[in-house]
Order: sequence, then structure tokens, then C-alpha cells
Amino acid sequence: MAETYDAVIVGGGHNGLTCGAYLARAGLKTPVLERRPVIGGAAVSEEIVRGFIFSVFSYVMSLLHPKAIRELELKAHGFAVLPASDLFCPLPDGNHVVLSDSVERTQASFARFSRRDAEVFPAFNRYLGETTNVVRRLLLETPIDPSGRGWRHFRRNAEFLWRYRTVGDRFYRTVDLMTMSADAYLSRWFESEVVKAVLAYYSGIGTFAGPRTPGSAYVIMHHLMGEHAGAGGWGFIPGGMGTISKAIARSGETHGMAVRTDAEVASIDVAGGRVTGVTTGDGATIRASVVASNASCKVTFLKLVPEAALPADFVRDVRNYRTFSTAFKVNIACERLPAYRAFEAATCGFPYPSYTHIGPTIDYLKKAFQDAREGWWSKDPFVTPVTPTVVDTTIVPPGKHVVHLFGGHAPYALRNATWENERDRFAADVLKKMDEYAPGFTSGIVGMQVLAPKPAASCMRIAPLIALPSASSKVAASILPAARAL
Repeated sequence: MAETYDAVIVGGGHNGLTCGAYLARAGLKTPVLERRPVIGGAAVSEEIVRGFIFSVFSYVMSLLHPKAIRELELKAHGFAVLPASDLFCPLPDGNHVVLSDSVERTQASFARFSRRDAEVFPAFNRYLGETTNVVRRLLLETPIDPSGRGWRHFRRNAEFLWRYRTVGDRFYRTVDLMTMSADAYLSRWFESEVVKAVLAYYSGIGTFAGPRTPGSAYVIMHHLMGEHAGAGGWGFIPGGMGTISKAIARSGETHGMAVRTDAEVASIDVAGGRVTGVTTGDGATIRASVVASNASCKVTFLKLVPEAALPADFVRDVRNYRTFSTAFKVNIACERLPAYRAFEAATCGFPYPSYTHIGPTIDYLKKAFQDAREGWWSKDPFVTPVTPTVVDTTIVPPGKHVVHLFGGHAPYALRNATWENERDRFAADVLKKMDEYAPGFTSGIVGMQVLAPKPAASCMRIAPLIALPSASSKVAASILPAARAL
């Protein structure tokens, strides 16, 4: 006999859990169905090497919206943040530069390369911050449709424009970020190539773009948009990133949300132009008038929803939508932390760099992108080593450490080769880069997990929340923006 609910969430990633928690708080009977044995999607903590807990995919927290933290009462369910206050950037010559949540410390570091850049940094920080505040507000908006006709669309668009009537020239600043390259945007402010590279580094994180790619300037702002303590709003989560997902799940469960793991959805069922529920992999039917999908748009609309139920041009657009990644991740269990040649605690002003960027120049970052564009991983990748065990010892045996290496670029599909055959050689190149900056680091590795782009993507199959139209879609529409903003 089919089960009946008010709403069903396909996928128990952190966005799906957030949607389910909000629906449950609104009084809707809601299950969250997760294909994997663990909830969280990209925000998971798993013991891959015995005794060592990895934040397998996402590795630091920044963009979790304060509204969601507050309204879901996540702190009451185990959520906390350990700020990563100082970003350390070693250079090949043994020098370094620091980007800190302290403007004064950042200025002092920048001044070693350009006194002018140090002097202008506070103005740049304010300028970018003013634009960032506008985009933060937009995160909680349901996007308007400027092409829509009729009174309803006109009223909605007019209300949106009225809310943002005081934005002024910050609108044009946002256009600059959306259209300019990171290098061109930063060159308006800074003269030192080292200083520009520190900020341009963000433009390649999670994107298939280089620092001179048009539009890459926006990605700088995106990665500095967090509203929490720490450099750029970044921080570690005690117990790993899975703690966030567990806190959201507990919040929802206190209001009746049910979470099921090992519960793959085989199809989203449709009748008469309306969603009617889902069918699971074991053949069970769950009826609901609202279905929200946390699977990717390609999985949702090309595999789960019957193609005949969708407009042909929409299906074509989804097929043509590019979703591949060129990011990689290497999770390492090790005996000791990287000993960077360029790091001196007395000079830097902090005990150890828990958050590091290896990507010393604009040309270096550009070359990493070009290598991947030509079908191969970069022999000189940019690498973000993060060491959560500097501040959180609960995830390792006594005296041991976890180091997460996130970086780019590595193409989704290799030219005339497969990741299955090339993964070990790829990992060796990444580790070689670590030994260049922290000699002897690799000799202390206990075990590791290598996530190249294509295998990682096939494992995850996640996406921001997708709400499917139904008779009760107005209920979902009222709370989905907060889930998307996570």
C-alpha cells in the first residue's frame, strides 16, 4: 500500500535537508529520501582511513546562511564554527603573504610587496563589501522573470525593483564583477602581482575558469561572501562538515521530518501535468502533492521525471547545460602537519596556518586552467591545503592529523585516457607540489582518498534544490529561497 505525505524530498544533501526541515516546521508531513547510506551530500564526515574522519567533499564552511542557522536553531543541535582567521600563501622563493580577517594584519603583509596596495586595501575591502551586501540580499529572493507577461508578473517585478531602489551604482559594480576577469578587476586596485594572485586565486575555485576569463571576478566575491568570523567568513566545523547535515536533520526531526538512507528514488511520478509522488528503487510508491529534488538538474529532469511530461525545448536546454567540474580533492591521514618552508609563526603572527593557498602568480593560475582546457591535469596545480586538526582533534587519533587538499584544474574527461588509469600519477603530481612547499610532508602519509572530478561527480549527483510544480507548490515556494541560500 502506498504511503502518503504532504511533500517528499529527493536527496538528503544539506539543501534537501534544509528544505525538509522548513517544510516540517511549517507542519507538512515530509520524508527525505537519500540514496547513499550517509546524509549530507557534499557536507559529510566519513571514516575513510581507520580512526581518521574526513570531510570528504566540502571541507570548510562559509556560505551557510545566518537565517537558516537561526531559524533552524542549528546551534542547539550541535552546530558550531571554528574560524579560520588567517589565510597563508607561501611563495616559491620562501617568502609569503597573508590575507587575514584583520585588515591591519593584511595591510602589513601586503606592504612587504607594495606600500600602495597596502594603503588601498581597506578601500577595496569596503567597496567589495558594499557590493557583497547586495548579493547577500539577493540570495533570499525568488528570481523574477522579466520576460513574463500579465499583471502578476508585472506586480512581482515592480515589487522587486522597489525593494532595491536604493542600490544605486552598486548595481553597476555587480555588472563589473559578472563581466570582468579577476585579473582586470583587481588591476584597477592593485599593482603587485603577488597581491593580485592572493585574491585572484578564488576565481578558479570550483569553476572551470582562469584569472583572465571574463566573468571570473564574480567568483572572488562569491568566496568572500560568508557572514561568519574568519578570513572571508571561512571556518571549520567540529566533527567535520557532516556535523552541519546532522544538525539540520535533527532540527527537522524535532518537527516530524523523517530521514531515510539507502532509499534511492527510481522515478518522480507525474499524472495529468502534476507531480503525484515518487517510486523508490525497491518499487515502493510514496504519494505527495509536492516533490522537491536535491539531485542535479540532469538527474532530475533526464532520469527521474518522464521526458514526455516536460516541454521539448526545456529538455533540450537541460541536456545542453554544462555541469562538469575541474576541481579535485585529496583527503590525507598523516603523522604530522605540512612544515612550510615559508612559514614562521613570529613573522606571520599566528601559530600555524590551518588554511593555505598555493598559487603564487596570475600566470601560474592561468597555466593551471589552460592545461585542463587542453584535456590534461595541471602539472603545477593550484592547491588549497586545509588542516582542520589544528583546531579540532576529535577527528583523529592522538597526535595525528587530517589534511585536505582541494585544487585545480583537472579536466572532467582526460584526453585519450581515463581517470581510472591515471589517478595515481595525478595524485603523485599533487603530492609533489606539496613537497615543494613543505619538504618531507608526503613521507608522513598514513592513507589517503583521491577524488578526481568525474568519479567524484558520479558519486555525488547533487545540486541545489529543484522544486517541481504541483497543486501545493505555493507552500514550497514560500520557503525554498532559504534552502537555496545554504
